[in-house]
Amino acid sequence: MDQTPFILSLKLAFWTCVIILPVAIVAGRLLAWGRFRGKALWEAAVMLPLVLPPTVLGYYLLVTLSPNSAVGAFAAKLFGGPLVFSFTGILIASLIANLPFAIQPMQRAFEAIPGNVREAAWVSGLSNWQTFRRIELPLAWPGIVSALALTFAHTLGEFGVILMIGGNMPGRTQTLSLALYDRVQAFRYDEASIMAATLLAVSFIAIAIVHMTARRPGGSHVG
Repeated sequence: MDQTPFILSLKLAFWTCVIILPVAIVAGRLLAWGRFRGKALWEAAVMLPLVLPPTVLGYYLLVTLSPNSAVGAFAAKLFGGPLVFSFTGILIASLIANLPFAIQPMQRAFEAIPGNVREAAWVSGLSNWQTFRRIELPLAWPGIVSALALTFAHTLGEFGVILMIGGNMPGRTQTLSLALYDRVQAFRYDEASIMAATLLAVSFIAIAIVHMTARRPGGSHVG
């Protein structure tokens, strides 16, 4: 089996997790405890990629990131080339498609922290930053683990958005799920079986991690 799509998928999943995790922590905490106008609309926007057909999301991203658009032209100058049909382009698409998988577990984890725990930390003299770093983050670790597991697995299996933005270019944008589709189209079922089994195993492990962390002492049911 050609290892290139698998390596590219791992690279994409790794960078997606690295970039989206701090965003998910900040956004999840804000949505959990913030009180601001339009909060429900922001929560709906975060969840939109979860229910929107991937081809629809991919289409709008393709139009937005196209060199013919103002955003795409600016991004092309910033990154030194067009974002469509590039690794940077599919990375941006992956980040947007994974927002609900990363933010929702973090939001649920922060919501599970009792308010009196934070108040006790403040009374003890801890600043907001110290409370966040020494109290909130350790208590929210099930959400962090769940967010990483779900984001990693979803990135490996993403098909529609990646195809719309990156095409299906071997060695550049062809991820494992796209390679699987190609192998089926070419009736190369032996290779397709290995790729499908790999994606199945990763998905199962990710779900198992989510449930195990949620059921540990101090864990919270997230998702």
